[in-house]
Amino acid sequence: MTTDLALPVAFASWPPAIASASPEAWHAILQFFAAEIRNPNTRRAYLRAAQDFFAFAATRKGGNRLDTITSLHISAWIESMSRAGLSAPTIKQRLAAMRMLFQALARERIIHINPTSVVRGPKHSVKRGKTPVLTAEEARQLLDSIDTDTLVGLRDRALIATMVYSFARIGAVTSIRVEDLFTQGRRLWLRLHEKGGKRHEIPCHHTLEKYLIAYLEAAELWEKPKAFVFQTFSREGKRNKKLGIERKLTGRPLPQATAWQMLQRRGADAGLDTAVCNHTFRATGITTYLKNGGTLERAANMANHSSTRTTQLYDRRPDDVTLDEVEKIQI
Repeated sequence: MTTDLALPVAFASWPPAIASASPEAWHAILQFFAAEIRNPNTRRAYLRAAQDFFAFAATRKGGNRLDTITSLHISAWIESMSRAGLSAPTIKQRLAAMRMLFQALARERIIHINPTSVVRGPKHSVKRGKTPVLTAEEARQLLDSIDTDTLVGLRDRALIATMVYSFARIGAVTSIRVEDLFTQGRRLWLRLHEKGGKRHEIPCHHTLEKYLIAYLEAAELWEKPKAFVFQTFSREGKRNKKLGIERKLTGRPLPQATAWQMLQRRGADAGLDTAVCNHTFRATGITTYLKNGGTLERAANMANHSSTRTTQLYDRRPDDVTLDEVEKIQI
């Protein structure tokens, strides 16, 4: 199993239904994960789902072979996840992963029918997103708390500002290259490569433009168009009397997990009470924009959402109304 496909386990470490599969079945499974699932994050999530299901099925009668797995195994797995406290969206995502995998196996005639075809997942309806959102004051507090006397600080401030002012997903931000920054109409523009191969271009807010230019000039990246803008740093560096250990860029893009860890540190250092995650700043930017008179349609366009219903999940203006109403309960 090749590491470049981000398939993290060896054949032998899989549960019996997969470890003992025929070469044709292995080919179909590899083809599914390598060719049909192009997004690396989706691939990792679907792999975890498959490993979890086959490990569960191996403990049930008939669950140690692909051709003897039935809808009852799938249903029992869903029930076990519900009892374990997994959320409905997580269960639905895992069920979707197995539905697609078994569909691929049925298409290649490895199995006769797709055992997930008659299984229904848990009902789930969302009108308000769960992502924690900062107020405009908290977002400014966070940005101002970052020490920009270091290159790491300049990078972190620019990365957070990019998510706030462009409504971009963390995956699109960490994949930005220097050539994706360009000048048009005397303003710096940002080219984002979003999910599904969508390309999205948006002008930079004047504050974001200032932060990006400060970072790129300090990092000496302007002359490297193919370089990633937000890179990791080496563990070692030259000692600087003013800055201490001055770490160097590695040329590798910042992983999303590392960005999340950075945000936890920055949020704690800024003294924020609100929890933060990679999606917080996308939701914060959208909510602040709408509070200041922006329209939902424009916000959807700026966030590259295909539907305003998705954008509404990031709109937390109703929270203010709810708080005002709650305070009327004077006892």
